[in-house]
Amino acid sequence: MTSGRTTGGGTGGERGRAVAMGRVYDPVDPAAGARILVDRLWPRGLSKEAARLDTWLKEVAPSSGLRTWYGHEPSRYREFAGRYRAELGSGPAAEAFERLRRRTAEGPVLLLTATKVLAESHLTVLRDLLGEGTDERN
Repeated sequence: MTSGRTTGGGTGGERGRAVAMGRVYDPVDPAAGARILVDRLWPRGLSKEAARLDTWLKEVAPSSGLRTWYGHEPSRYREFAGRYRAELGSGPAAEAFERLRRRTAEGPVLLLTATKVLAESHLTVLRDLLGEGTDERN
């Protein structure tokens, strides 16, 4: 698994958080935390049983229009990240992101995607917004 695992300490009574990133096709590691798929589309060729997910938060994934525009073109990543952050600021995406934030406060999570290059994916943006890996691009 390609992981962007980082841990951060909370303040006061808040628990420390661990957010890892991986591909949904990678072997399951129960120690990695809650398995949360954050793609809008179901991964090709993968059964729900084989995915062994705890949650599928498709509403927190980039919109279809943004995903299509980005097309995983590295030169567009910075603008993609900004547009994606804006999407997460309102509507159903904001509500889904808040559910994700609450889940990370409960314990370690593994954000999953079918995307091959994690460093230039929406997972990195989510991890940053969750307060993890703000200076790091894995």
